[in-house]
Order: sequence, then structure tokens, then C-alpha cells
Amino acid sequence: MDPLAQIVALLQPCAPFSKRVSAGGRWSVRSSKTGEPYYCAVLEGSCRLTDDEGKAKTIVEGDFLLAPSGHSFELSSLTPPKGDEANRAPTILPDGEFRHGPAACKPDVQLLVGHCVFRSPDADLLASLLPRLIHVRNEERLATLVKLVSGEARAQRPARDVIVERLLEVLFIEAVRSSEGLAASPGLLRGLADDRLALALRRMHEDPTGPWSIAQLASAASLSRSAFFDRFRAAMGVAPMEYLLAWRMALAKKALREKKVSIAKVAEQVGYSSASTFTVAFTRYVGVPPARYARESTADNVRSAHEENPSAKIASV
Repeated sequence: MDPLAQIVALLQPCAPFSKRVSAGGRWSVRSSKTGEPYYCAVLEGSCRLTDDEGKAKTIVEGDFLLAPSGHSFELSSLTPPKGDEANRAPTILPDGEFRHGPAACKPDVQLLVGHCVFRSPDADLLASLLPRLIHVRNEERLATLVKLVSGEARAQRPARDVIVERLLEVLFIEAVRSSEGLAASPGLLRGLADDRLALALRRMHEDPTGPWSIAQLASAASLSRSAFFDRFRAAMGVAPMEYLLAWRMALAKKALREKKVSIAKVAEQVGYSSASTFTVAFTRYVGVPPARYARESTADNVRSAHEENPSAKIASV
């Protein structure tokens, strides 16, 4: 069982909100920390990326950026602007493109940016297991996908928006599993990059019902209990049993939303000996009993279907 594939499947990612951006001269734009995941594909040229820790780097054609947890960053010209040049509102061109920088300057970078959406109610938990900012470069598959996105974004062909959305979903998955992302901040990718920890993670995902203990997981990783605990917490950002509980509860929520089995069966599927012990654990973790969660998740889904407003979101990218 591939833990990353399971996380991505539970996140239910899609990327319906995007826009084309170009810039020239001296310019900058800061993406505020909205909590919504977002992405940026460099279609042509280059610009400067500064993350929320103040670290700057140059990003170039073919690069792809993904911020699963919506952390802020700034994009700017290679020569940073000063004073009034910084963070000016863009000009919206007749074809819908957003232009940053002085109008008289020829664009030297073309971008496709937008929000992703994680449909899972556990999105905050699951996204927290991914790096804060994923930067992918020199990945042939990603470069090909970015070119396809670029071609579709510029065209006026039928079903363009649908094709772009599907391509961006694939871009998201490819970016998340990219080799560069594995060495990033604490989270699932970093844990999977550690051969020893990956063995324990796969065991938990293969058999979430197992009566796992630190000793058993450490044995699976061929480490002592203390070494395993410290190594796991440093790589993943949470303790082993915290991660296991979070994973079991994510699976339980999914099963309860689908309403295909009883609460007793859900309890069995996530490793609890009885419906009553599962109910106590679920209520403590989620804040409401399983039966109530199942009822309210159905009502929330109905409300969200009526309240979604894509046009309002894309304006804020």
C-alpha cells in the first residue's frame, strides 16, 4: 500500500481556479496566507521567488510551485522593486490576462497561477503532512505537463477549462511525489524518503487495524524504540502513535461520510474492538459522536453544493 497515494486519494485534489499572469520591468506581488493551497507554473521567462522565511531563489521556465497549506510567498522581478513599484495592483488585459509592472515594459515572464481545492473534510490534517512549499525543477514529466497546460491556457478551444483543470490535477500529484519535495520540511514525504521509516509507514497503511505499538513499529523499521520514536517525530513532525490515530480517524471519517457500513463495521475497519470504544475515541478526537458526524457531513455536502462560488475565489488569487 502506497501511503502517498492514499493521502492524495483522501485529499481529493482539484484545481478549478486559474488565471494567466505576465510581468515586465520592476514588479512584485505577494500571495497572502489564505490557508487555501495554490500553485504557480512558469510558462516562459524567469522571476524571483521569496518564501515566508525570507529565502529567495530564481524560478525559470518549466518550474512548478505548490503550497499545499497555503503559506505565503512573494514573486517579483529579478531586480526587486523599490517603494511605490512594489505590490501594485495588476492591469487586467482584454483577453483576461493579469499584467504586473509598468505597462510600457515588455513582459519577461509568463505564469499560470491559481487555487487548488481539497474536497476532503480532513484537508488541513492531510495537507499538514506535506511540505510547506514544493518547488519542482528538471522533471521531464512535469515540464511536459506544464507545456500542455500552457498550450491549453492560451487556446480558445472547446472545453479548454475542463482540460486545464484535469492537467493541473495531474501536475499536483506529480509535484507532490517529486524527488525534490522529499527532502523538504517535516511531513509524509520526508518520512517516505527515509528507507527505515518508510517500512513502518507502509505497515501502518497496509494494516491500520493492527494493534501497533512503538516496539512493533520500531522492529519493522529495524531500529530501537527510542531511535525510531525520535527519528519518526523529527521527519514527520508528529509522534508515531499520533500519526496512526490521525490516519485511522481520516479513514473513519471517509467511511462514515459514505454511509456504506454500520458504525460497528467502521470501528472494526480502523482497529477498534467495539463500537463503544471507537465512539469514545472518535468523539474525543473529532468533537462529535460518529453518528452525528455522519448526519452532519451529509447536510454540509448539500449546503456546499449550493454555496460554492468559483468566480469569487479566482478573483482573490
